[in-house]
Amino acid sequence: MTHIDHYAVMGNPIAHSKSPMIHALFAQQTGQTLDYRAILVELGQFNAAVKEFREQGGKGLNVTVPFKRDAWRLVDERSPCASLAGAVNTIQLRADGSLYGDNTDGLGMVRDIRDNLGVNISGKRVLILGAGGAVRGVLGPVLQEKPTELMIANRTPERAQELADAFEEQGHVEGCRFDDLDGVRFDIIINGTSASLKGEVPPLPEGILRPDAFCYDMMYAAAPTAFMRWAEDEGCEHISDGLGMLVEQAAESFLLWRGVRPDTAPVIKAVREALSGNS
Repeated sequence: MTHIDHYAVMGNPIAHSKSPMIHALFAQQTGQTLDYRAILVELGQFNAAVKEFREQGGKGLNVTVPFKRDAWRLVDERSPCASLAGAVNTIQLRADGSLYGDNTDGLGMVRDIRDNLGVNISGKRVLILGAGGAVRGVLGPVLQEKPTELMIANRTPERAQELADAFEEQGHVEGCRFDDLDGVRFDIIINGTSASLKGEVPPLPEGILRPDAFCYDMMYAAAPTAFMRWAEDEGCEHISDGLGMLVEQAAESFLLWRGVRPDTAPVIKAVREALSGNS
């Protein structure tokens, strides 16, 4: 009888998760024997859910909203990336019973932007919209790419400045309010707010994009998000959503758990087709 290793993603809500499909495709592609399921966890029950999963012989977990901070607190050891991010999205359940936490969101986004989309962050002026957990999770890897400047804009400027202060040793990073962006132009704008999925876009001034600018939404949906539509209206020709980031961060988790890196391109294509109802 073939031994099957068990993995899962925990969140609330979780029914929409594409992670089981992504990891099934990774396993098939790399010849790994495993199963991966989505687990709905009630609020306040994360630690108990992890304990139960470990007792059932689970090997690894992905963690999504709203439990990434809980995961960060729970693990015994954190990667440098997770320590900086203040959040854990990947847990390795080690044989000795300890929990190792990583955050693959930022690396996944950088890989998507740099390797899949061919956009170099190095030497660019970068603006990130939002100052929540999603943004904090990607700042370290973005700064490691050595942009000339990284600006964090948020409705509450104090939160943006707090983030900038937390990452000041990693590179040139500043926090500001949206009003402060008048007259400033950027090579890359990354949307880290979920407002885009509700049809809202932060109040950005006209003329904020440099020629040949690139706009990236960390969110994704079947149709272009509100931020992507805004970028198109502003004349931007290089626009992407965050579906590739989702697959790339999953690939980083898979590498940590299984020691093999899957080829993400065919998986991104498959998930995109499933999302648009063409599968």
